[in-house]
Amino acid sequence: MRAFTKEGEIATYIPELRRADAGALACALYTKNGTCVSFGDKDRVFTLQSVSKVVALALAVMDSGEAQVFDKVGMEPTGGPFYSITRLELTRHSKPLNPMINAGALTVTSMIGGRTETEKVERLLRFIRELTGNDTVTYDSAVAESELETADHNRALGFLLKGEGVIGSDIEPLLDVYTKQCALSMRCCDLARIGFIFGHEGRSPKTGEQIVPVPVARMVKTFMVTCGMYNESGELAIKAGIPAKSGVSGAILGSVPDGMGIGIYSPALNEKGNSRAGVELLKRLSRHFSLSIF
Repeated sequence: MRAFTKEGEIATYIPELRRADAGALACALYTKNGTCVSFGDKDRVFTLQSVSKVVALALAVMDSGEAQVFDKVGMEPTGGPFYSITRLELTRHSKPLNPMINAGALTVTSMIGGRTETEKVERLLRFIRELTGNDTVTYDSAVAESELETADHNRALGFLLKGEGVIGSDIEPLLDVYTKQCALSMRCCDLARIGFIFGHEGRSPKTGEQIVPVPVARMVKTFMVTCGMYNESGELAIKAGIPAKSGVSGAILGSVPDGMGIGIYSPALNEKGNSRAGVELLKRLSRHFSLSIF
């Protein structure tokens, strides 16, 4: 599988991400007996980037309610880039098409509970630690700072959305929360446990506690299938059939309903912005274990 890492390129538009080892590859499978099987560079810590959008979506719906969230954000896939501003200008009232593109993700993050950016970040951290079962999970401050310094495109999206009344909060504090959200960092086993919980209708693998409401867990998986892998979502649905979400760090979250959770990290990306080796690994895992939901 490592040979596929040579076919991709590391994301360079966030300076801190340039430091990644292009040859790194790690995978973890969280199974029904509550254990995590991992291989490769399994101790490598990486940031979630856009994978964090599924966590933020679940949290925003839990905090603000489904009606309020989807009054501001749509549910439809888009064929455009995840950072597109053109789609906003062509859409009535500039409502973002879905929560997985940056415009939608910024809107969703603005609806996470908390009066201040500090409270919102703390809310995110409590939730991600509950999902991973790991109280040491936090955000990478160097990556967050690097993202904030180069966030002019997201800043432009934010001000457009604020001007249209989609976002009500101030943009700079929102960007501070959003960049820290994207910089949430963990290992593959942590990521695989998140995938397991969403795949098992929001329940803890250890205690059975309902961490995420069942309708929210189902909604998140649906968005992962339709929008989670950028413009490769349709192809991955056919060739792997696993609800998945990727990030430009090279992370991929996989969530098999009533099955295993999958965490993958390999930072060399294909032309669609997804991990090159990670996508191939997801396909092979699906074939080997018959994981397709279709």
